[in-house]
Amino acid sequence: MVSSAPAHGGVEAPMSDRLVGFVGLLREHGIHAGPSETVDAAATIVALGTADSRVLRSGLAACLLRRNGQRKVFDQLFDLYFLDAARPIAASGADTDPLRERVIAALIQGADTAELAREALNTFGAYGGAGESAGRVTSASGAGWSSYLTMKSLRPDEISEQVAQTMGGTGQFDSAVHTIEARRRVEQFRSAVQAEARLRSAQLRGTDYIARRGVESGADSADFLGAREQDLAEMRRLVHPLARKLATRLAVRRKKAVRGQIDLRRTLRRSMATGGVPIDPVLRARRHGRPDLVVLADVSGSVTGFAEFTLQLVQALQDQFSKVRSFGFVDTCAEITDYFSPGEPPPAGFAQNIVREAGVARFGSSNYGEALQGFVDHYLDALGPRTCVLILGDARTNRTDPNLAALEAMTERAKAVYWLNPEPSRSWNTGDSAASTYAEVVTMHECRNVAQLAVVIGRLLPA
Repeated sequence: MVSSAPAHGGVEAPMSDRLVGFVGLLREHGIHAGPSETVDAAATIVALGTADSRVLRSGLAACLLRRNGQRKVFDQLFDLYFLDAARPIAASGADTDPLRERVIAALIQGADTAELAREALNTFGAYGGAGESAGRVTSASGAGWSSYLTMKSLRPDEISEQVAQTMGGTGQFDSAVHTIEARRRVEQFRSAVQAEARLRSAQLRGTDYIARRGVESGADSADFLGAREQDLAEMRRLVHPLARKLATRLAVRRKKAVRGQIDLRRTLRRSMATGGVPIDPVLRARRHGRPDLVVLADVSGSVTGFAEFTLQLVQALQDQFSKVRSFGFVDTCAEITDYFSPGEPPPAGFAQNIVREAGVARFGSSNYGEALQGFVDHYLDALGPRTCVLILGDARTNRTDPNLAALEAMTERAKAVYWLNPEPSRSWNTGDSAASTYAEVVTMHECRNVAQLAVVIGRLLPA
């Protein structure tokens, strides 16, 4: 129990309780802050105080965060636990255009838009009677605040275009730079609206309820199948840090495995000088050389995000293997290795280019049986006794023949075959999924997000 007396050298018990609750929610969202980090965070609150929320946010983030991709979740939970949500609600306006013009003017100037975000949410974002109950704390289950409704009413795409045009400049380069900057500022405004909506909803439903159900996941824990474009962009930024971490693990495993199993005959021969008692075991020398890796990826629309991220990750790890070959398929199989350049991340949306140009689709619907047969017919020589195969896909066959014989032919020729499935395992027996059928031949692993994929890849890739 937390004492009611001042704790951590001056942090009052209510604030210490708030910090403990905050750290607990961070852990539930995958940010593992331990006791030492929590003590450091308490000392930070004492040193920085709570008057300036921006300074306090940066200080606690420095104490509690360890990895890239965690700041988004941290900021959302910080707002709920350390910002005062009980602020006066701005007066509603009936006309959209004056408010839009004020937002545009603020974005052009690069001014703080927090107050405008509150006013916009109050004007357009209330539903279910939330606006009427804003002056008092209630638990109305049908009331709430929606950042989506707010931004839809303001038409952010039009705002972005107007801001870019007003920023001036001539020439194609200036136009491109201003467009990027305008979009960035609009996204900042959207984030401010979302933060305000969470705070208002927490007043209605409780902080813990919103913290557990209303906080967007970080890029490393967002599901591949439901990821939005901004989530995919954040995932792409995680590829190379994750690849470096996995490469280090593989190097350590390879170093530990340089020497092989005990050579019993040579050990007994050497032990003759000690009366047959083995004193100095002799180990079989392992053949040096790195293994080969083959990736067979479903690049159809339903699993594009998963395929893009995993293919990029594998290419970033290619120095750990003697050879990496990549193949894509929708309803037929084709090699796509040449679409990747060593050391250069592929452009966003390259999976769509593969579908259009690489000959991986004939009719457009996924057909795993035909794709596996195409690989066996044309590329089976890519597999050998040192080859590890990764198959990427949701195993949804559109009720066509899964063609287990082709998959068995691949497993017989390769050293190991693993299937990485972006769907939750509870969905593997639903609809047109043949995941359970394929799992009878190869080991299938659930890889719904970056965190799961990193664990599986780090465990499966051969040293």
